[in-house]
This record gives sequence, structure tokens and C-alpha cells, in this order.
Amino acid sequence: MPLSPRDRLIVALDVPTTRDAERLVGTLGDTVSFYKVGLELTYAGGLEFARDLVKSGKQVFLDLKLHDIPNTVQRATEQIADLGMTFLTIHAFPQTMKAAMAGKTGSDLKLLAVTVMTSYDNQDLIDAGYNKSVNELVKMRALAADRIGIDGLILSPEEVFAMRALLGPGMTLITPGIRPASTAIGDQKRIMTPLKAIIAGADRLVIGRPVTQSPDPKAAAEAILTEIQTAKHT
Repeated sequence: MPLSPRDRLIVALDVPTTRDAERLVGTLGDTVSFYKVGLELTYAGGLEFARDLVKSGKQVFLDLKLHDIPNTVQRATEQIADLGMTFLTIHAFPQTMKAAMAGKTGSDLKLLAVTVMTSYDNQDLIDAGYNKSVNELVKMRALAADRIGIDGLILSPEEVFAMRALLGPGMTLITPGIRPASTAIGDQKRIMTPLKAIIAGADRLVIGRPVTQSPDPKAAAEAILTEIQTAKHT
């Protein structure tokens, strides 16, 4: 079944407190049905808040980017699988992906492997000791995730078109680094507008500051939904 524009938009609750998150969710109301809870909010009581979001009928993407020894990743994933979240992120290292797959066994939790962070460029990879470009590393990790059976990938919108062609329609592609044309880039380096990302083949878009830091978050979200709808008819 095709995703609706509301299902395609994931608003990142990158705010410092659960009270801030509650206010934002209240402001957005029925306009937004899917939220990302990341590290900042998780460490401020966000897991309980995420559970409450699920109980209220929202979908939640728990963005913890797990990466540790296999036993720890597996056991952590087992714990998270009981929380009712839709997605959990892990880093796209084979050991980590295999451990998380074992941990989610028997649950509805879907795993998203982070290929290369959207704040990284080729120079950042060189500085970190890699001998591959961003595109090469994304492709290598995407193929490994596909072999292991991971449900989806987190990747820059710049890589979406190539990965959709490489992996086909079965792999869920989710992209942060989305910036409507009128908003600031911030600390992202590999970005795209919502319209172009959907046309390129992204299934869902993770958007934070363009909504959460807008003077009118609801209007900002509605404008993005309109742009997504336009993309599906382009």
C-alpha cells in the first residue's frame, strides 16, 4: 500500500526536555503522525515519552544508532523490541546488524542501518581513517545490510537514487538532511529538498529544525506535506 504524505514525514523531536516535546506534539496535532526520538531526548526521559506517543496512536522512530559488542547490541535490541516502536537505528557494521537482527526476533520492530552520517563528507572520512569515499562506503554498507536482511537504511538524499536502483523497491530508504529551500543548512553537508528527495526514491523523510524551530511549526509541517504530495504527482 502506498505511503500517505503524513506517513512519509517523520518529525525529529531533537529538543532538550520531554515538556518541550509534549508542547511541540500538541502544537502539531493531527498534522504529524510519526516522530523521531533521538539521543538528546532519550537521556531526558524520552523512552517513557516515546511509549506514551505509541499509546496515543503515533508511530515512533527510536534513533539510538546502536553500535557495541554483539552481545550488548542483541540484548539492547531485545529490550527495545518490547517498547512498541516502529523503527530502531543501528550502525551499518556487519557484526552490529547481525546482533540486532537476532535481538528483534519475533517482534514487529524494524531495523534501520545508518550508512554514513549526513554531517560527514569525503574529507571527514579521510580524517577518520577510511580509504573510501562517501559513495563507496554507503554502497558497501548498503549491500551488507541487504544481505543480512535489515529492513531499511538511513542515508543522505544524495545517495537515495543510486541505492534505490541498486537495491530495488524492497529496502526502505529514510533520509535526514532534508531542508526546504527557504531554510538554513545548519550542520548538514549532504542535503536535499523534500520534493527532490521523494522524486529520487526516498520512502520517508526525517525533518527536525525546519519544523521544530519554525515560528509556526504546524504551518511548516503542512507546507512540507504539500511538497511531498506534489512530488508524488511529478
